[in-house]
Amino acid sequence: MHYLISMKYDGSKFYGFQRLNENPTVQKTLEEALTIINKKEVIIKGAGRTDRGVHAYDQQASFSLDITIDEEHLKLALNSLVKPYIYITKVSIVPNNFHARFNVLKKEYIYKINLGEFDPFLEDYTLQPNYNIDIKSMKKCAKLFLGVHNFKNFVSGSRTNYDCIIYDISFRIKKNILEINFIGQSFYRYMVRNLVGAMLDVSTKKNTIEEIKEALDNPEKPKQFSTALPSGLYLNKVLYK
Repeated sequence: MHYLISMKYDGSKFYGFQRLNENPTVQKTLEEALTIINKKEVIIKGAGRTDRGVHAYDQQASFSLDITIDEEHLKLALNSLVKPYIYITKVSIVPNNFHARFNVLKKEYIYKINLGEFDPFLEDYTLQPNYNIDIKSMKKCAKLFLGVHNFKNFVSGSRTNYDCIIYDISFRIKKNILEINFIGQSFYRYMVRNLVGAMLDVSTKKNTIEEIKEALDNPEKPKQFSTALPSGLYLNKVLYK
């Protein structure tokens, strides 16, 4: 039987999603739990590989089991093994050819910045800058990222393709927390954190809007921007075809 699970997790307690040696990761925790349930090794496919310290409200993963178990009992069994820092919110039976990553239509990320007084309880869950944020200039910068671009200057690591579509970037403030929502077809390594870092660079006048545009228009000309901390980033939603 082939399954898709939806989950939320506290990324501050893991070395990221992807299995990494013996370090605690979300994938490792899930696979060990599923192997106990299945009594045979289980390998999962995640919708995205969140980095160390990055959180999720709606991460997804697909996998197959040799046993037959209904969705509700699988959810109960999994949660008994993966809590307290991971919680499975939904289990669905899907076609055998379904792949949690390759079938993705859109992803939504949220980046959170504390605009108020420093709060030690928010340190692992927001960015807490020690300077004032110019939201107006950040919004102006964000408009440059909309549409199809080669984001080579905003992606960490090497890959064969840097093209990406960003459908929307929106801003809202809730109780002194600035939330920046990104909706796109796909996001590459550190990409959202680099985009937020570039916006903050414009906000603090470390870089200009013109320099951001130049980095987008000329991706083969290297340009380095700041990378926002992982603590403020959340994988908020994954939509499938």
